[in-house]
Amino acid sequence: MSSTASAPAGIRSSTARAAFLLTAAVALAIAVNAFVAAIAVALGAPETFGPLTFPAYALFTAIGVTAGWFGWVLVSRRARNPRRTLAILVPVVVLVSFVPDVLLLVFRFIPETTTVAALSLMLMHLVVAAVAVPAYRMASRG
Repeated sequence: MSSTASAPAGIRSSTARAAFLLTAAVALAIAVNAFVAAIAVALGAPETFGPLTFPAYALFTAIGVTAGWFGWVLVSRRARNPRRTLAILVPVVVLVSFVPDVLLLVFRFIPETTTVAALSLMLMHLVVAAVAVPAYRMASRG
């Protein structure tokens, strides 16, 4: 008779639940960002503008949701008052995430950059936060 070390059922189920919620958040955020990209193109952003192509925004959406989760967990575990800290930190991080897009808008360092394209990228950051934060809250409940 052999035994294998495994996590208790409660930990496994909460981890599976968190993974499911985060995967769903990534999928939903990508879907909404696809809509944002389509509207941007309809409003005049070039179809060939790299950051508004599916591979680019899908990848960065997934990275954003995932990185946000690690930050959320870190703050939740280490902060004296996680709720208050996150209430301040999340909007600050979203605002900071606009910096590259504002620089792109001003300096147009990516070919075919338009105002609509840069503003659409900022909107995509808001989409990621709006989808991810509720998922983080649900995933944190265990």
